[in-house]
Amino acid sequence: MQLYGTIPPHLGNLSFLVSIIIDNNTFHGELPKELAYLQRLKLISVRREIPASISNMSELQNLGFERNRLSDSFGKMLALEFLDLSNNNLSGEIPKSLEALVYLKYLNFSFNELSGEIPTAKVFNVQLEGAFKSFDTECEMLRNLRHRNLTKVITSFSNPDFNALVLEYMPNGTLEKWLYNHNFFLDMLQRLSIMIDVASAMVYLHNGCSNPVVHCDLKPSNVLLDQEMVGHVSDFGIAKLLGAEEDFVQTRTIATIGYIAPEYGQDGIVSTSCDVYSFGIVMMETFTRRRPNDEIFTGEMNIRCWINDSFPSGIHKVVDSNLIQPGDEQIDAKMHCLSSIMKLALSCTVVTPDARISMEDALSTLEKIRL
Repeated sequence: MQLYGTIPPHLGNLSFLVSIIIDNNTFHGELPKELAYLQRLKLISVRREIPASISNMSELQNLGFERNRLSDSFGKMLALEFLDLSNNNLSGEIPKSLEALVYLKYLNFSFNELSGEIPTAKVFNVQLEGAFKSFDTECEMLRNLRHRNLTKVITSFSNPDFNALVLEYMPNGTLEKWLYNHNFFLDMLQRLSIMIDVASAMVYLHNGCSNPVVHCDLKPSNVLLDQEMVGHVSDFGIAKLLGAEEDFVQTRTIATIGYIAPEYGQDGIVSTSCDVYSFGIVMMETFTRRRPNDEIFTGEMNIRCWINDSFPSGIHKVVDSNLIQPGDEQIDAKMHCLSSIMKLALSCTVVTPDARISMEDALSTLEKIRL
């Protein structure tokens, strides 16, 4: 269904509205200035002329303005975390007003005529409990890590108000964005290649360092994509370093629900097997396009059970339908590939940590699948 006409100004009366997504319609006219009254709005994605008053939305966190004509003023939107300015008519120097957006995590300037450099700054709000510890942990981890599939640190800043790591800019954003934003698409080979990139990074962390590093928070939003769509693992804020004789450590730090291994969530036991579990969940999500906390998963049903119940004969019912279109001459080969990937993902996510395969074996299997 496609909507048309003008965008109704009375949307500005919906004071509790937190999200507006109205792109890919045939609206005409200007974006109503009344939308600037929505102080609780956290996400907006449109394709029209943008009123200057929108800068008053101080709580806005996600902003998609692709294919518009924008000025370089972002006013008081200090909470902004996601900003997509691709396919506009921006030219000249990268806007200086971006310096005020200290919580910005994703920025897309592609298909404009801008000059200059803008790194991605990861900010640690020092008002949050444990922020200094998180910052120190990530600095210490990244100082000694060198791998083509890990995000590079350019420099770091620290003052009484906030700490920040300046990371290498990744123009294609996160894997999460490419999975769920309807303006983007990854084919099967791209998804497989990104999983191989992530697996390569994890093998290095587990086996290529003087002591094993457990990432502890592997998920699509922590996989960044460069200009060539190569995957880079990011965010080591809660990573753990295992001692020379240690197979696991215990912690009270909680990772992201849905990706966390059972033994980590229940007993705080962290080992390299926890990363293997998270990697398996990420694989499932990447090829089904279903988040582990999707609304279809209720009660005892989770993404692993959902896939396991369909494996192998019903795997076509759970994978992303965009990957297997009717009439595709390669559908049999694709289904064989997807079946192999899901078999691997299930092997990564068994409940017992010792029964899970290693990241080395996972990487080797993925490389064989790509052949």
